Amino acid sequence: MFLLRSLLFAIVFYIGSVFYVVSALVGAYTSTALLRKAVHGWSRYHHFCARWLLAIRTEVDGVLPTEPVLFAIKHEAMFETIDMPRMFRLPAVITKRELFDIPGWGTAAKAYGMIPVDREAGASALRAMIVLARQMQAENRPIVIFPEGTRVPHGERPPLQSGFAGLYKLLGMPVVPIAVNSGLLTPKGKPWWRSGTMTYKVGETIPPGLPREEIEARVHAAINALNG
Repeated sequence: MFLLRSLLFAIVFYIGSVFYVVSALVGAYTSTALLRKAVHGWSRYHHFCARWLLAIRTEVDGVLPTEPVLFAIKHEAMFETIDMPRMFRLPAVITKRELFDIPGWGTAAKAYGMIPVDREAGASALRAMIVLARQMQAENRPIVIFPEGTRVPHGERPPLQSGFAGLYKLLGMPVVPIAVNSGLLTPKGKPWWRSGTMTYKVGETIPPGLPREEIEARVHAAINALNG
């Protein structure tokens, strides 16, 4: 049953995504409004397919702030990455540079305001990331980062990547950590989804200006709150 549901989801979602990606690509060259409408529509379409084809519900434990903040989110599946435009107003999501090489999608993602980061480039990557993040901050958009740097299986707690603390310090934004448990529904590297409820657990807002050790410790504990 898991495999059949997952196969149906893949067929319906990826075929339907063509319309949204093409619309976003056209919008990237012609209309910001069209671009944003396509991106937000794609995110809602993904949520709809997950709900009705995979029987995956989502719930938010806590209150999501509406003002621009730095969201630090646990990353266990692609689900939460695609869900960001549905959850937040014009989020600028920091994600790996390789995704921007996808034809069509990469152009649209960059035009929308997603922020690429090259984990192998060291300090130069951090500087480039900060420049783009400050541009998004000037537009009063929330910044989203997955501070552990990559998807991890549910229950694992790798240390935060060094770039998170640098971003926190240089942007001077409050941080809202969010734990997720999407890894319970899709084992990393497996081609199927389980039905169930995916939870976003919103942590306490953390003010700017804290020492590196403290901000890393508080964020690490908060984003792993569903791993106990």
